[in-house]
Amino acid sequence: MTSPQGRLIVVGTPIGNLSDLSPRACQALATADLVAAEDTRHTGLLLQHLQLKKPLLSYQKFNEASRESEILDRLRQGQTIALVTDGGMPGVSDPGERIIRAVRREHLPVEVVPGPSAPLHALVASGLPALPFYFGGFLPPKSGGRRNEITAAARRDHTSVYFESPHRLARTLATLVEVFPPNSRICVARELTKKFEEVFVGTPAEVAAHFGEKTKGEITLVLSPLCP
Repeated sequence: MTSPQGRLIVVGTPIGNLSDLSPRACQALATADLVAAEDTRHTGLLLQHLQLKKPLLSYQKFNEASRESEILDRLRQGQTIALVTDGGMPGVSDPGERIIRAVRREHLPVEVVPGPSAPLHALVASGLPALPFYFGGFLPPKSGGRRNEITAAARRDHTSVYFESPHRLARTLATLVEVFPPNSRICVARELTKKFEEVFVGTPAEVAAHFGEKTKGEITLVLSPLCP
């Protein structure tokens, strides 16, 4: 008798507004034997909102290697495992890529349930040219690396999208004023889908003047060196 085949379900979750969780994502979480989560406390609140009780396994960047064998063993035993992050799609600037690759090497099923995406949300909301575009994840935390990345973005003939920490935003905008053409267009998208969502588009100088030193919330930058 052959053993039942497990599957990994990669589930996109809300980036702020819980109403954005799709019915298919709810079903995936409901049918999972185990939920592998970037932050078990955060995902626990999501499951509580859905009135679901599921075993949770911490899966984040500091334990990806050690969790890999456990997840593969459970899949071989026929379990269904849902993989989620704190918000958005696993594997895109969040844990997930490594385990998905490992599961595919084992020729086990991987199902993806699409969900919200901060980079795409910000890109669409900005109105800046979307094809082609480059997504670079988080900008480097150190000033030299950050300036180098911004300089590279200024030299591209297409739009670049990045995440940035709110406590570095003022310094990043100051660098954009120095490096980007003065008539170029950039966008700061803040707290997407949440109560205080803000999408501000302007020249580097206009955007830098709009945002102060103490900006709060999750930040996505959309940078277009060519004025559309």
